Amino acid sequence: MFIADIRKDFYEVVANQRVVLLVAPDIDALCACKILQALFHCDQIQYTLVPVTGWQDLGTAFLEHKEQIKLLIKQDDDLSVPSYDDIFRDEDEEGEDSGNESDEGSEPSGKRRRFDEGAVERRIERQRAKREWEARRREILFDYEQYEYHGTSAAMMFFELAWVLTKDTKDMLWWAIIGLTDQWVHDKITNMKYVTDIATMQRHVSRHNHRNEDEENSLSIDCMRISFEYDLRLTLYQHWSLYESIYNSCYTSCSFKLWTLNGQKKLQEFLADMGLPLKQVRQKFNSMDMSIKENLRDVIEESSNKYGMKDIRIQTFGVHFGFKNRFLASDMVHATAALLESAEKDDSETDNFIKALDALSRSNIDRLHSGIELAKKKLIAIQQTVASCICTNLILSQGPFLYCYLMEGTPDVKLFSKPMALTLLCKYLLKAFVHSTRNKRCKLLPLVMAAPKDVEKGTVIVVGIPPESETSDKKNFFGRAFEKAAESTSSRTLHDHFDTSIIELKTEDRSKFLDALITLLS
Repeated sequence: MFIADIRKDFYEVVANQRVVLLVAPDIDALCACKILQALFHCDQIQYTLVPVTGWQDLGTAFLEHKEQIKLLIKQDDDLSVPSYDDIFRDEDEEGEDSGNESDEGSEPSGKRRRFDEGAVERRIERQRAKREWEARRREILFDYEQYEYHGTSAAMMFFELAWVLTKDTKDMLWWAIIGLTDQWVHDKITNMKYVTDIATMQRHVSRHNHRNEDEENSLSIDCMRISFEYDLRLTLYQHWSLYESIYNSCYTSCSFKLWTLNGQKKLQEFLADMGLPLKQVRQKFNSMDMSIKENLRDVIEESSNKYGMKDIRIQTFGVHFGFKNRFLASDMVHATAALLESAEKDDSETDNFIKALDALSRSNIDRLHSGIELAKKKLIAIQQTVASCICTNLILSQGPFLYCYLMEGTPDVKLFSKPMALTLLCKYLLKAFVHSTRNKRCKLLPLVMAAPKDVEKGTVIVVGIPPESETSDKKNFFGRAFEKAAESTSSRTLHDHFDTSIIELKTEDRSKFLDALITLLS
């Protein structure tokens, strides 16, 4: 359903009902959920929270709660863009189209019709406008059906709702920022879209900081301060050692090509250029000398420019919880994602969902720190897997795309049976390959990656991502391509993920599915 006014068409509709919140396993969705929970708490709205991992879970949840669900989504055939005649229906059209000024019944039968030149011109103009409208309609529908892409963060949209309702808080603002940062960390939106949305969030941060300047609790031990930062693109560096962060961050690892001996030598030269002792950069960031930390960002930026890393700093936000705890928005994203896709044996998907949701609350700092530790292990696993794939030439050119398969027995392969982790690995691997290959054609190709999903069931998880490019519009065409390849080969696939570029496939059908995909995209 297309909603013009989110307050009138959505919130006021559900305000007097018991609400079912169906939440996908996605950081942006979790943040949107937290904002809605806070709003419902303000207005004393009863709700049921149901995590749904895919379309099957969504169907099951609907059947369980169908008595209390009022569907807001129309059927597929009603979701199409309207035709020209449905929008522009001219009441005088028939009279003008006839071009006859007088009443035909009062005219002699042999008399020629007299045409109004103005009416003819209007008719021609209307026909031209109709052709343009229909051409644009076909373009929009083709774009909508062929590609998958992300719009504005759901958390941002619900924060805007809270703002309109004058019920927005700093916690809600922070969740909206995390939702936006999730889109950037997982490469879902263009850099231009990210910068534009950051500017919107910055205005809200300034408004809240100004509003709370005179509050007595602004310096209390449990206060919350959000600030705009022009910080480093070094993942979790404030909770890690500087060396490990540089080594395991996608941006620096790919720039130095740290999977090579020459790249590791470059890293040592980089640290020497900054004048940072190895003893300092290898210990935890919090333990580094204050004299080094004070100018660290400027020193790193200066040396990075010499090594071609001109975008080492990025616009983002940071938060202080009290006097001790400081986190960047990207820290929150990585920690929450690690908790959400934790591979620990004893935890179910629902347990992981609840832990990830708890980590977003500032009252659960310990949970957040445990998520950060899991995120470190995940990033190390990604870096090691990327290095292994590049060094052993596991990335193959299949004509219209690149292909990589993680075989059973690969270290940390269980971690990459999760969609977010595999997608992050896929994007990291493609960037690394583009930096390492000399083949100009291969640099422009998309990547399809597969990893074992469930050994007992004999299934693999397959992810497709668009080519790596600074000017990329982030539109992914693999969703429709996967469907057609599966249909043409009768491959046993499961298209259960909300992200259509992620599917599950029977292991024995992998070869014929891949052949069909090559034929389809050639």
